[in-house]
Amino acid sequence: MLDIAATCLVVTALFAYLNHRFIRLPTTIGVMVIALVLSLGIVLLDTLGLDHGLRQYEESFVRSIDFSEVLMQGMLSLLLFAGALHVDLSDLRSYRWQVGALALVGTLASTLVVGFAMSVVLPWVGVELPLLYCLLFGALISPTDPIAVMGILKSAGAPRNLELVVAGESLFNDGIGVVIFALILGMVTSGSAPSAGAAVELLAREAGGGLAFGLGLGYVLYRLLKSVDQYHVEVLLTLAAVLGGYALASHLHISGPLAMVVTGLIIGNRGRATAMSDTTRRYIDMFWELLDEILNAVLFVLIGMEVLLIAFDNHHIAGGAVAIVVTLLARWLTVGLPVGTLRGFFRLPAGASQVLTWGGLRGGISVALALSLPGGPARDTILALTYCVVVFSILVQGLTIGKVTRRSVAAEEGAAPHGHA
Repeated sequence: MLDIAATCLVVTALFAYLNHRFIRLPTTIGVMVIALVLSLGIVLLDTLGLDHGLRQYEESFVRSIDFSEVLMQGMLSLLLFAGALHVDLSDLRSYRWQVGALALVGTLASTLVVGFAMSVVLPWVGVELPLLYCLLFGALISPTDPIAVMGILKSAGAPRNLELVVAGESLFNDGIGVVIFALILGMVTSGSAPSAGAAVELLAREAGGGLAFGLGLGYVLYRLLKSVDQYHVEVLLTLAAVLGGYALASHLHISGPLAMVVTGLIIGNRGRATAMSDTTRRYIDMFWELLDEILNAVLFVLIGMEVLLIAFDNHHIAGGAVAIVVTLLARWLTVGLPVGTLRGFFRLPAGASQVLTWGGLRGGISVALALSLPGGPARDTILALTYCVVVFSILVQGLTIGKVTRRSVAAEEGAAPHGHA
């Protein structure tokens, strides 16, 4: 375990250095590009008979890492807490119904649209995947990842309310997506569909239990932080609450991701305002920002290296192209179109629908859920489709969302004087 962790950190640090010195992409995207190019280069050398065992060594290393376990039981709790820690709860409260609608209704609708659409179009490219597995793919590909896009939105000058909705939706739809995925996976493994009542009960228990647990954990942590004024103790308390709370939520069979988001919101707002001194606030911010950056960089390096374990053929590549189109269309239908049509409800600028559609990046959680599926041809197909969508989303959407945002902001500003005329 120590060797694996050390190797991951060394490789990530080297890739981050190379990106900073020579490539100059956002760190998470840059390290993933380097990892992906290196992995594909090793595949090419192996094809030419020139790899001298490099592919076997890298495959052995990647197989030694249980990506799904590392992310879902390790990194995810830390990343979600760190992300929620810097969301202004007073602003989020004013957009709570909008964020809730996008995270719950949008994720559920996206799962259904992607699932049914894929079941219709995949046979056109020679890929056979049963409907339930198509719905599984819809569930794991619908949650969006705020990691790569938030910094870009800030640098592009996106309106504050748009940043808030993107962050809020992404933080909450991870937990919702995992619950929907677990529900459909239970149907696949049991061979029977639960009743509507049982499905609603599971969703309420997982999601509602996670939210309630997060409130309780956040309050306890808040009281502990308020009772001491020693920054290293308080940093340790936040770390223990996140790791211990997530583990306990898993044992209680409630949503750990949602619990961590709620806990992060409480500590980042009420805790920051009334339970921390200026010194503690500064150290907690620095600790969680640094941890967030390191874990994100490691995560994206692993995504780039995972390509070696995915069995691609011509049908899978064609299916991946179809999946990219379908997921973008589903994102527009379930998020972009409602935001653009119901402007009075969402209270977002005119270009928000384009930004939300194109900025719906998929990341590590989709890959982790795909890797958690039981082995078989269906898993191999879903994994290939997922990887195509994630790589396209990060490399193409992630590198162009800044331009889309700037164009939308410019169009809004250009239209403003005419609106007052």
